[in-house]
Amino acid sequence: MNKVLALVAVATLTATIHAEVGKNDSVLNPNLAGEAELAALPHMSVELARELIAQRPFLDMLALNGLVAGKLSETQRGDLYAKLFVPINLNTASREEILLVPGLGDRMAHEFEEYRPYRAMAQFRREIGKYVDDAEVARLEQYVFVPIDLNDAPEEAFLSIPGVGARMQHEFMEYRPYRSMEQFRREIGKYVDDKELARLERYVVLN
Repeated sequence: MNKVLALVAVATLTATIHAEVGKNDSVLNPNLAGEAELAALPHMSVELARELIAQRPFLDMLALNGLVAGKLSETQRGDLYAKLFVPINLNTASREEILLVPGLGDRMAHEFEEYRPYRAMAQFRREIGKYVDDAEVARLEQYVFVPIDLNDAPEEAFLSIPGVGARMQHEFMEYRPYRSMEQFRREIGKYVDDKELARLERYVVLN
């Protein structure tokens, strides 16, 4: 019985960590998706998929929208962003970026900002759950994240950062404690190029 309970606990922790950084299976991350995956999305041509790949990483949703806005109508972009989205940082995203979340209006964007700073996704669920039902909270979670602390996060948390595997997880842990973000950039920059470093940096923070 204890072994079963332990397995359940691990599964629950993993699910929670995935939610913490906005990792999900139904909305593609434009910085990681392959050409075929991108081209299969609503209103996406092969040409646009290739252009997107050539310009990544997109460090926020505004950058992706800047590419797509000149090629697709507002309605078409809404259809696309329901399936393709750069997760937004709940603590730093501008109102303009927040409003790119599909189905979100000014009133709910205000509520997103009202409860800053967010310490965890549980806080987001609790506060936004005052205004919408559980299904809508779960939908909105797909488009947002709260950065994880480099020094305090459990080891498993680093695996929840999109594109991070066991090797990079080890490197994140290896250099603890981090004294500054500059130290993070210097140490992790030994293993990835500047573009990938900038992408990874979005998901972490030093508190």
